[in-house]
Amino acid sequence: MSGPDKALSLNATLRALTSGDDAPDGQFPERLSLAEVVRQLDDQARGILIILFALPNLIPSVPGTSAVTGLPLVFLCVQMALQRPPWLPRFLSDRSISRLWLEAILDKAQPWILRVERLIRPRLSILTTGPAERFLGLLGVILALTVMLPIPLGNAMPALALICLSLGLIGRDGVWVLTGLFMSGMAAALLAVAGWAAFQSVLYMSLNWFGMG
Repeated sequence: MSGPDKALSLNATLRALTSGDDAPDGQFPERLSLAEVVRQLDDQARGILIILFALPNLIPSVPGTSAVTGLPLVFLCVQMALQRPPWLPRFLSDRSISRLWLEAILDKAQPWILRVERLIRPRLSILTTGPAERFLGLLGVILALTVMLPIPLGNAMPALALICLSLGLIGRDGVWVLTGLFMSGMAAALLAVAGWAAFQSVLYMSLNWFGMG
């Protein structure tokens, strides 16, 4: 993860992905490969990629989006837990995203991103380095898998938790990490409620099927 000074340019860094400044000979490619995203973001790649893949889950979108965005989140969080540089397997890194789609997502999220930038500062850094970062990587894997579950509106809370944790790690801000941990607890509670409701529904239908209701 990068230092706090780079955290303050989060909006500018994300916007640079849609600017086309990286295009050769002034040509503006309509799509951006994930490998190119990793290259452009360099040492900020993991944290910003987690935010990038988590953001669509906070905004109403096409059904199935959570399954598509969740898989890269799993890979990135596993690497965080193992303290490895950000890397995506070939079948993911070769995939591309529309710059216009990314720009639309950033347009919707920009007011929130700008407010967040003003709130990030280095504090409680013990929660953002070493063993703490490895633990957060393991937690991130669980949250990413939860994002992928086909639960209506059930992926927003774990996605928000991932974003808060990533912001904390990017800015070395333990307060944001604590916020992410709180959101993770909320996500676990919502998952438990959804699971219990599903169990009761299955039990009720089973009892009625066998004439025991």
